Amino acid sequence: MKCFWAGVIYLFWSVQAALACQLALVLAVDVSGSVDKHEYRIQMDGLAAGLRDGIVVDALLEQEAMVTLIQWTGSSRQRQTIAWSALRVAEDVTRLADRIAADERVWRNYSTAIGEALIAAEQALKSVPHCARKVIDVSGDGISNEGAAPASRRAALSALGVTVNALAIETDEDDLTGWFYENLIHGEGAFVMTANGFEDYPAQIKRKLQRETTRQLSQTD
Repeated sequence: MKCFWAGVIYLFWSVQAALACQLALVLAVDVSGSVDKHEYRIQMDGLAAGLRDGIVVDALLEQEAMVTLIQWTGSSRQRQTIAWSALRVAEDVTRLADRIAADERVWRNYSTAIGEALIAAEQALKSVPHCARKVIDVSGDGISNEGAAPASRRAALSALGVTVNALAIETDEDDLTGWFYENLIHGEGAFVMTANGFEDYPAQIKRKLQRETTRQLSQTD
């Protein structure tokens, strides 16, 4: 009987958490062949530092956010390496940031399938349907060159009420920011930001997270 009631209580609080969630955020990280070991580490450490930023922490907690991380590269190579994390207190955000900083790379030396990354993110978002706002945060250093075209996912993304924002890591690609603007971002308030190389990534991903996480608060204040 105790096990039964424990299960009921767990289910109740799980449902309450889902209903309270105002933001579901997918962090989609590029691990394609153009990203070397050092650049991968810059991305993960930069994301972790961005999540620890005080503005971001406050916004995530205010919205009782759910956050997950997907590593993506070529077709059929996308993995949700960090499961959905419910952020209710500051320690939850710290634990998530620590897990991201320690997250090991699962692929290297493959192509860039951004459309497939969106499909993986869509599937992940279907498991948190009650979150009021759903955002996919894509960062990458190249255009899609394999798999589904990112623009082909727009109808499906609209049906789920998903916004796609992007951080273009400008290296050798000719106007990657413009390509992301035309082909990748989607939904209400969608935007592209630019990192001038990987060394600029930590500063820009922090700014991007601030913009993504505080947008809902500014709308409802």
